[in-house]
Amino acid sequence: MLLTSFARNLVRNNRCLAAAITSRNSSTVHHDNKAKNEKLIGTDKMVKQMERIDGRILSNCRSEYRVKHHYQGKVKGVVLDWAGTVLDCGVYSPAIVFMEVFKQEGVPVTIEEAREPMGTHKMVHIRRVTQNESVRKRWFENLGRYPNEDDVKRMFDNFIPMQLEVLEGYSDMIEGAVDTIRYMQQEMNLKVGSSTGFTTPMVDILKRVAAKQGYFPDAIVAADEVPQARPYPFMVWMNCIRLDVNPIQAVVKVDDTADGVSEGITAGCWSVGLARTGNYVGLNHQEIEALSTEDYERRLQRSYDILSRAGAHYVIDTINDLPSVIEDINRRLASGEHP
Repeated sequence: MLLTSFARNLVRNNRCLAAAITSRNSSTVHHDNKAKNEKLIGTDKMVKQMERIDGRILSNCRSEYRVKHHYQGKVKGVVLDWAGTVLDCGVYSPAIVFMEVFKQEGVPVTIEEAREPMGTHKMVHIRRVTQNESVRKRWFENLGRYPNEDDVKRMFDNFIPMQLEVLEGYSDMIEGAVDTIRYMQQEMNLKVGSSTGFTTPMVDILKRVAAKQGYFPDAIVAADEVPQARPYPFMVWMNCIRLDVNPIQAVVKVDDTADGVSEGITAGCWSVGLARTGNYVGLNHQEIEALSTEDYERRLQRSYDILSRAGAHYVIDTINDLPSVIEDINRRLASGEHP
């Protein structure tokens, strides 16, 4: 009753107001009257929609909804993934270790199976591989039972030293990444943060090796520093705190995986996918150059499709295309758009 009464009063008040305006402006041209009638029709539709909604409504005019003002400044910070985004083209380092971990269990996995959950915390990654139906079937055939949480924990414990051992050997910066990041920091006045599926000891190695090559992010957050890693938003938010950057609409998350893209979306910022150098093409620079044009386009298109389906606002080839994307985002922000 409250809702119906309020809705009808709303119609009555709008019609009275329209009548008063019409009386005061009797010389108004026909198209103005048409606009008023269309407004009344729109009000009727709104009332009908409101009448179908259960619950109390605001009747105090001082409590009415106000226009929301969106941030219209420029991008202030970017949060970059590590492997496949700034270094390790093709994301080989974790992929080969995951394969070795499962091989040691007596259940070898393919490179595609090892790569599928890429981007998450590495323990979550292992758990997801064990949930793959093909892997579960082979596990049962080889070991007489299905994998369980104890298996996941044991494999993660085995994964850690193996990953630490090979990480430095797969930490070459992606071509052009250092110069592009330096340009964004110095010429575009952007703060650069980082998030990853790696744990703190692993990130410490990456940070040291990257510094030797000229990469110095302004903030670093590892997967074990937050309650839950990707696709949850906490690493992006922690980067914002450490970078002292706000609002979230002024932040761009950049990643080569679906979970990394989702991380940015759930955080409320702009999310950019990198297709060429990441997990879904899955090749280093030399291997990419050796591909036939047809095979390269097929792999690249698949990567674009996966990242687009994940919800990326933009998908680009490499980090070297990022400054142009940021300029486009700046134009969108200035016009009132938001992620």
